[in-house]
Amino acid sequence: MSALATPTRSRRTPSRADAAVFKAELALFRREPGSLFWIMVFPTGLFVVLGTIPVFREVGEAIPGMRLIDVYVPIAILTSLLMASVQAMPPVITGYREQGILRRMSTTPVRPATVLGAQMALHGIAALVSAALTITVGALAFDVPLPKQGFGYVLALALSVCAALSLGALLSALSRTSKAANAVGAVAFFPMMFSAGLWMPVQTMPDMLGRIMEVLPFGAASQALSAAGAGDWPSLAHLGALALWTVLLTGAAARWFRWE
Repeated sequence: MSALATPTRSRRTPSRADAAVFKAELALFRREPGSLFWIMVFPTGLFVVLGTIPVFREVGEAIPGMRLIDVYVPIAILTSLLMASVQAMPPVITGYREQGILRRMSTTPVRPATVLGAQMALHGIAALVSAALTITVGALAFDVPLPKQGFGYVLALALSVCAALSLGALLSALSRTSKAANAVGAVAFFPMMFSAGLWMPVQTMPDMLGRIMEVLPFGAASQALSAAGAGDWPSLAHLGALALWTVLLTGAAARWFRWE
């Protein structure tokens, strides 16, 4: 009887340990007001500031039939994703590595990969909450229509989250210290935001530049979310680009990630 009971305990221990790690990481995450602000409040705040500019609420010639404030909904969502995956998550994981926490975890029932999974889940959830907040504020304050292609929008958003978190995992793998993670994140942030259309929506870019941006993960995400928001099914090229980037970035992160 005892011989049968032992394997059962060994199977249950990791799941209990994983749950304990997630609970602990959640408690620590909630105690980081800076990260919560930049992920969940800043993108919507920026969106509201842009919405107070009269030209953003007028239908212009650059994007026929649409206002700039309508176009900036997915851009605000992608800003939150970038804040979570590039600015917030890598310094935490590299800090754990730098302090030897991951190495010590390897001697316990907790798998070090559990920490990475918990961090990705928490930052992904925070970004999704920010996305819901942006969509709600846009609808209530600026009469931005809700996404007309609901399933396509959810699919595009899910792939965008996966691609963003995969990029964050890669930066975590390449950075050896928290300072390095902050520096690499800052370097990656601005090109990614440009490709998402923060300074110039992808729809208004010159043809060649726009096609280049659509190949990049956040450019493809911006176009896929915009299309679904307008009621069209996202282009398979954009969805495929997001899926491909997720696979490539995840594979690179797994290849170069070190636990100590």
